[in-house]
Amino acid sequence: MSTTKLHELQKLGQSIWLDFISRKLMDSGELDKLIKEGLRGMTSNPTIFEQSISKSSEYDRDIQQGIASGWDAKAIYESLAIADIRRAADALRVVFDESGEADGFVSLEVAPALAHDTAGTMQEARRLWKSVDRPNLMIKVPGTKEGVPAIRTLLSEGLNINITLLFSLEQYREVIEAYMQSLEIRLAAGQNLSQVSSVASFFISRVDNVADKQLSEKNHPELASKAAIANACEAYRLYLDSIATERWKKVKASGARVQRPLWASTSTKNPAYSDILYVQELIAKDTVNTLPPVTLDAFKDHGRLEEGLLRNLKSSRQTLQAIADAGVDINKITFDLIEDGVKKFAESFAQLLGAIEKKLTAEQG
Repeated sequence: MSTTKLHELQKLGQSIWLDFISRKLMDSGELDKLIKEGLRGMTSNPTIFEQSISKSSEYDRDIQQGIASGWDAKAIYESLAIADIRRAADALRVVFDESGEADGFVSLEVAPALAHDTAGTMQEARRLWKSVDRPNLMIKVPGTKEGVPAIRTLLSEGLNINITLLFSLEQYREVIEAYMQSLEIRLAAGQNLSQVSSVASFFISRVDNVADKQLSEKNHPELASKAAIANACEAYRLYLDSIATERWKKVKASGARVQRPLWASTSTKNPAYSDILYVQELIAKDTVNTLPPVTLDAFKDHGRLEEGLLRNLKSSRQTLQAIADAGVDINKITFDLIEDGVKKFAESFAQLLGAIEKKLTAEQG
């Protein structure tokens, strides 16, 4: 197959992952095709599984088998999710191996109800890690106050962790510190640092959803669509600062991998904006962008190959200052979005279990 835009993005230092998973994607051969085109990984979340499982008949037979085995809705969901994650991980194993274990990951999230439960998060993350049993698995753990200590411990134990639901810069500082501490713990114990991988997932479009509304109310339409990209640029600045420290250089010399920023929620919600706004403007070295299928198709069709983030980084501080001067508090917006994100994933998870419960009840009836 000829060189594609995804291959060219990889040359610029950015990996494209797919923010979607379904059996149809794998059964049809579409996933294998995307991997050949340069796809470097996949992410999932409760909303994605809710859409895949509850809105198709592809899983009905396995659900019926779970019912026959006497499983409850959560056990049935996990069996379906784990089977899909394993298949996707096996398909992406070629990327994992060829990249020297830098890419080729598939992410599976702990239950959203555990977002504020440190011990519960660690217990479930370990259980899922063992159940999936694939070296290119990443366990997704929310970057909440209670999630950060769990992240540090799990990484120090050698689990690959995707820190999800990041919005605020303060949140990200804590995540960077947790990753650094986990590597130092492993170094002190004489453990292999290169076997641990992590990404820090910053959610993008949701910031603009809230900020744009407030800017409109304050009569500053010229700043619309600016907040999310500027916030992401400042996160990237924190990343660059972190890998310039002597502390980082010490663990890097012992084999540590960078914890790449990952841009999530990058589909454009406002139809007035470009459908690839949050892809085009956030291309940079050592980053990942996880795209839903429609956004991936759009970028393949009309995306441009240029490092947009570094251009935006030159003015991101001024942009955020202008937004603050307009009376919009980005710090408050991003802080509030953390809990909103946890709530939305919990709702999707409840809807998913509810759909399975309906099938369970109908079968038993």
